[in-house]
Amino acid sequence: MGANSSNISDLSENEYLKRLSGTESISENDPFWNQLLSFSFTTPTNSAELKLLEEATVSVCKSLVENNPRTGNLGALIKVFLSRTKELKISAECQNHLFIWQAHNALFLISCLLKVFISQMPEEEMQLHFTYEEKSPVTYQADSEDLIEELLCCLIKLIIDIPLLDITYGISLEAVSTLVVFLSCQLFHKEILRQSISHKYLMHGQCLPYTSRLVKTLLYNFIRQEKRPPPGTHIFEQQSDGGGLLYGLASGVATGLWTVFTLGGVGSKPAPHQEQSSPLASQSLLLLLVLANLTDAPDSPNPYRQAIMSFKNTQDSTAFPSSNPHAFQINFNSLYTALCEQQKSDQATLLLYMLLHQNSNVRTYMLARTDMENLVVPILEILYHVEERNSHHVYMALIILLILTEDDGFNRSIHEVILKNITWYSERVLTEISLGSLLILVVIRTIQYNMTRTRDKYLHTNCLAALANMSAQFRSLHQYAAQRIISLFSLLSKKHNKVLEQATQSLRGSLSSDDVPLPDYAQDLNVIEEVIRMMLEIINSCLTNSLHHNPNLVYALLYKRDLFEQFRTHPSFQDIMQNIDLVITFFSSRLQQAGAELSVERVLEIIKQGAVALPKDRLRKFPELKFKYVEEEQPEEFFIPYVWSLVYNSAVALYWNPQDIQLFTMDSG
Repeated sequence: MGANSSNISDLSENEYLKRLSGTESISENDPFWNQLLSFSFTTPTNSAELKLLEEATVSVCKSLVENNPRTGNLGALIKVFLSRTKELKISAECQNHLFIWQAHNALFLISCLLKVFISQMPEEEMQLHFTYEEKSPVTYQADSEDLIEELLCCLIKLIIDIPLLDITYGISLEAVSTLVVFLSCQLFHKEILRQSISHKYLMHGQCLPYTSRLVKTLLYNFIRQEKRPPPGTHIFEQQSDGGGLLYGLASGVATGLWTVFTLGGVGSKPAPHQEQSSPLASQSLLLLLVLANLTDAPDSPNPYRQAIMSFKNTQDSTAFPSSNPHAFQINFNSLYTALCEQQKSDQATLLLYMLLHQNSNVRTYMLARTDMENLVVPILEILYHVEERNSHHVYMALIILLILTEDDGFNRSIHEVILKNITWYSERVLTEISLGSLLILVVIRTIQYNMTRTRDKYLHTNCLAALANMSAQFRSLHQYAAQRIISLFSLLSKKHNKVLEQATQSLRGSLSSDDVPLPDYAQDLNVIEEVIRMMLEIINSCLTNSLHHNPNLVYALLYKRDLFEQFRTHPSFQDIMQNIDLVITFFSSRLQQAGAELSVERVLEIIKQGAVALPKDRLRKFPELKFKYVEEEQPEEFFIPYVWSLVYNSAVALYWNPQDIQLFTMDSG
């Protein structure tokens, strides 16, 4: 093959890879390993590049699977890597590029091979491949050190201990990716894995004491968003004089070896989207989400979830509870900033949901922020562009809003924050609007989209719950927000009439034909009436609690007063209509007294005066509208497939053959 070959397709015939996967057992001390690991390439940056690499090495991997029980070469490779990681931290501090380079190459090989083993065999069979050592067929040492646990623990220590420098970025990223690969057994099972070998090692034994440090490091990787160093500068930085000593040394080691190949080319300019991304941050977040959503062990809860649920701000000096050994501290301000900036990704939105829902320290901190618009506006953008988002992302964004609106302080403060020029909102030019009014507009738009497209009752319910939570605190609603509230009620009213008419016609038709099955219009009518009642309760809540703060809503109510006539005597709405009817009658009377052809400004002035004059005791009090988000009884049935779909679809994730995936269907979004 030769050292200068750069064609990936040649890898299947590479002499060093063929020896690794062949029938000859290779000792850990064999010089072969120095030769094998002295290759140079730019690590694949996306699934497409990894697919090319995997396709080129299919025959090599197949041979290793067949021969490893006799050679134990996989275990030897892992032991070579483990021996080299013992001095990795010192190598980073001493800028020992060559040592780190070979350790990285060893880990990359392990990761690629491990993925093949996991996808092609049960965990129990894969575990045996880590124990094979003798040349005689299918023998292994049952009492030998557990290489899987040792490798997992080594990867965790590598992530938390090795300083993040240009020369260590690649191996840090590879360590994170390899842990994801270890946990990817879930992808090849239709059911949720509640017990697995990797779960056991990560939740017990040597790995357990590092839980909080691993979670903290992964969070900080996400917070820092460190970009990948330019290709070719962190290992071989060629200089204009033909290269320095390091480059010459590395080239000398590689001479005559299996390959010096490139994926994208050493020193080549990465694609524009890669320049803006941080693969280490992305992979760290994915790993964190995977760990946090591992199912609890039979005898103990998931320690990674415990760590996420309990960490505190670095400025919090209160003592940690002794009941949680995995608690730690992190800079909440930096975390908040990163979450605000990264909400375009499903992963960041899911992390935000987890923190708000499960970590009371984070939730309290965020609700106390005076710049909540930095977090809320990106969430609103997700909902606004609902057509471009997958349903899970939309649900997460909506549940985040529901959790936030459970807090009365949040519901008050959002109406005090004034936003300028919301350019992404295209239905109407919004030069100035409160955050609260914008939130109402986007939620109502989501409801209307759902009514005409997806018709998802769950989405409807959560949208209305968020509006209901805010309704008592509505303040100075923008005129367009007030119009949209009444317009939504108008749309619901028309839908109600249409379904009612269809039900009546269907009933008449059934009298003349006994054989035709009737559509279930009663159920449709029941659903639409539930939604209408909720909207009437939201309007009523605003009128009874903050009438004098919302002249624009009263104006919109009066302008469309005819909409409410049909519901005054309806048995399902009579009680809630009393207050709305009273307000309409009271203000209509004052407007009639003021004369005809009144300007908009004059009408609003009369409404403001009337709001002060209207006796509050005339409005009937109803129970406060308060809805709290409650997670499903078995949340893992939703979250585990969701998290792994994110891993699968991530631009920097390892490539998996879609035909092998069992956990979710690839067209499910």
